[in-house]
Amino acid sequence: MINPFTAIGHYPGDIAALEAELRAGLAQFWQTAATVLEGSTIQLIPPDQATFSLPRNFFSTLFLYSYHRIGIPAERRILYAAVNQCLRGMVTGCDNLLDDEYKTTLETDLPAQAHRFRSVLDIMVADRVLFALLVAHCQTHDLPVELALRASTASLQALTKSGAQEASEEGGIDERLAPEVILRTIHHYKTGLLFQSTWVIPTLFEETITPEALAMQEALYTIGIGCQMMDDIVDLMIDMRERRHNHVASIIAHREPPAVWQRLHALLATEQTAAHFYAEFPDVSARMKIEALSMLESGLRALFAKHHQGWVRPAAAFIADRIGVRTSRY
Repeated sequence: MINPFTAIGHYPGDIAALEAELRAGLAQFWQTAATVLEGSTIQLIPPDQATFSLPRNFFSTLFLYSYHRIGIPAERRILYAAVNQCLRGMVTGCDNLLDDEYKTTLETDLPAQAHRFRSVLDIMVADRVLFALLVAHCQTHDLPVELALRASTASLQALTKSGAQEASEEGGIDERLAPEVILRTIHHYKTGLLFQSTWVIPTLFEETITPEALAMQEALYTIGIGCQMMDDIVDLMIDMRERRHNHVASIIAHREPPAVWQRLHALLATEQTAAHFYAEFPDVSARMKIEALSMLESGLRALFAKHHQGWVRPAAAFIADRIGVRTSRY
């Protein structure tokens, strides 16, 4: 898997620092997870080296970069990298259960077909690792344990905002909202605030939150919205069949000629994929990709420092490819 940071060949010192801190944070997570499971009947399988790579943890790297931008000390950056892995485990575990699939966050000796319980275990372990990390940090630095309790509660409150939105769609939707409403309400909670949740605990642990820190949170929010717009491009047919909100579907319903919406429904009835629809309406596909990429690049430009602006396009291309959006823009 290509590392977009090294693809352009600049600032190896900055990349090395990010990678070292990411590895240290992930190691904290895995070591604590092993302690949590010690004595149980479930055996944790140690991660391989690929588990610690920047491409495998690209969004975690972006979150870590945002802490670098405002000068949070290295020790706490590493702590927050470990904390974010806990949040990732909880979110992925919940997504697995809702989507009836299994994307691995913990490798154990549980049978592969036990994907539901593996997801439940991932959530339980991630939650306990989070609290253990926070308590250990408070004890080591002579901070009140109540701070760990507050941080644990704050993280749950942040994640449930996104979760509640997902829950509202489980029974299907009855209205195809306008595209601007989708971005302002549905995707605001689904992914925008989810990306910002990586700052909930740092906000409690850092003595001051500067305007620069708020700018980083806004940048991550915009990146999250851009990613969700790309997800909607890929998941157009799936979301419509499951009667879920989708930005692309809303644009077609509200902004395209009625014939386009009618053709989309006709393809739905034949079990065709989104690719078939986009092949018939390449101009629609192109506009959707441009809009999503523009949103994503806007967030990345705000996130990266001036001397790292060369990372914007490689990072956007990496994310688009990972989501499954093919574009000729780059």
